[in-house]
Amino acid sequence: MKLGHVVGTVVSSRKEPELEGLTFLVVRDLDKEFEPTGGTVVAVDAVGAGVGECVLYASGSSSRLTEVTQNKPVDATIMAIVDVVEIGGDVRYHKHH
Repeated sequence: MKLGHVVGTVVSSRKEPELEGLTFLVVRDLDKEFEPTGGTVVAVDAVGAGVGECVLYASGSSSRLTEVTQNKPVDATIMAIVDVVEIGGDVRYHKHH
């Protein structure tokens, strides 16, 4: 899984029937210092994330292993909303700060 920051939404009025009802969010990749790496992806939201939140997302075949995305044509899925990240005893991210 990868760390990301939700920076936007994608709305599509026409899509494959298998994608109906799914929410699409724009996620910017983050490094362990929570700095953007330059990459972005459109990911299906499986957990109710919103713009501004730090998330964990999976890409590739792993993105199709949630209840929301099973057997769907997706390549990235938000699987968790991050509350705290601690590295070596140092809190690098806390959702409420």
